[in-house]
Amino acid sequence: MNRISCLAVALLSTVAVLNPGPLMAERVPLTRGEISMGFAPVVREATPAVVNIYARRVVQTQSTPFANDPFFREFFRGFGQTRPQVQNSLGSGVVLSKDGIVVSNYHVVGQAEDIRVVLNDRREFRARVLLADADSDLAILQIEDAPRNMAHLRLRDSDTVEVGELALAIGNPFGVGQTVSSGIVSGLARSGTATGSARGYFIQTDAPINPGNSGGALVDINGDLIGVNTSILTRSGGSNGIGFAIPASLVAQFVDQAQQGFARFQRPWAGISGQEVDAAMAETLGMDRPGGVIISELHPKSPFRVAGLEVGDVVTAVDGMAVNTPPEMIYRMSVAGLGERADVTFQRRGREKSARVDMLNAPEDPPRDGLVTDRRTAIPGLAVQTLNPAVVAEMGLPTGLEGVVITDPGALGARVGLRPGDVVQQINGIDIQTTAQLEEALTDVGRRLDLGLIRGGQGMTLRLRL
Repeated sequence: MNRISCLAVALLSTVAVLNPGPLMAERVPLTRGEISMGFAPVVREATPAVVNIYARRVVQTQSTPFANDPFFREFFRGFGQTRPQVQNSLGSGVVLSKDGIVVSNYHVVGQAEDIRVVLNDRREFRARVLLADADSDLAILQIEDAPRNMAHLRLRDSDTVEVGELALAIGNPFGVGQTVSSGIVSGLARSGTATGSARGYFIQTDAPINPGNSGGALVDINGDLIGVNTSILTRSGGSNGIGFAIPASLVAQFVDQAQQGFARFQRPWAGISGQEVDAAMAETLGMDRPGGVIISELHPKSPFRVAGLEVGDVVTAVDGMAVNTPPEMIYRMSVAGLGERADVTFQRRGREKSARVDMLNAPEDPPRDGLVTDRRTAIPGLAVQTLNPAVVAEMGLPTGLEGVVITDPGALGARVGLRPGDVVQQINGIDIQTTAQLEEALTDVGRRLDLGLIRGGQGMTLRLRL
């Protein structure tokens, strides 16, 4: 057997181990010419579907001499004149349909007023956001006046991805132009490791990812999309071979909801609080190994409670896929999709059990009844909502919390120290559970105002003299 034939057989064996299948076998280089081309056939097919994105947004900034002081700026939050400032961002995106549906990162296009998509052939189009979610750092765009039959990538089931698979990262790093870098999938189920507001569950790769690659494609050697590049782990600002991509299975749910007309991503509601089971906890629970999420609190209307789960149960898998942290569990529920039923495996007192759990929206009960306080109140311009499971989920607050949450403190509220996310539970000793009660309590006050708040999970009292 000559050298070329040996190399072809070796490549065929390696690729078959990574992801067996007839399509994969067809991609294996068997001739001298094909071997010398490397990844060129895959790149040629995939790059037309990866686009550059230019976004422009106007933000209001405050001018204060303490803006750069980490201590005093908190005391002077809300003071100083505001002025508009234009922010421009550069990133990448991936076309997912022939009619111009594009996925990118929220931190690239979120809250942008002007979005322009530049194709591989330099044609430029305006685009609008269909659906965006800061927590997942994903956004779905629609290219306006999109050309017919646009080149687009297929979404692969990212649950079939394995550590060690070859991967290509395609994007526009540093604005130098479309660039392809190669590597492998170096880790799966990474949670809590991405930067910014993104949280959840990621594919890790050593394919170099740099600023400007955000929103670009991570593809396999078939040219199928396995993830959307979102961040890197670095101390210097450059790529050190640890990059993260949002799995394609979650992207598929975003596309589905965008096509249904949703403007915000709807996650199935768990209605539970829990924590990962470590080695010490596993020994206490009589488990042979650490793993899973132990339920510490259940909302009365939680679909998990309805399905028969109890406080102290340990959820170990959703739809047959292991979960070891709360973000993994939420990810698995999101991939299952709203309106579906997920098979949940759990342990109770050392015995394994299973249940079918409905994937539902968080209930709007009681009604949120949002309002903005008027001039008759002690703090006018305060935007508030009554807490319910839906509001709690949107604001990322502890399960079962009651009261009224501040969504915007307004000018005066910010000056006296109130912040978005503060939960008001008492005003001058009166319990507050609805926005109507809050408005009434703020209307009938004397010279002193005591606000009982929950901030960051901690109770506090804010005392004001009027």
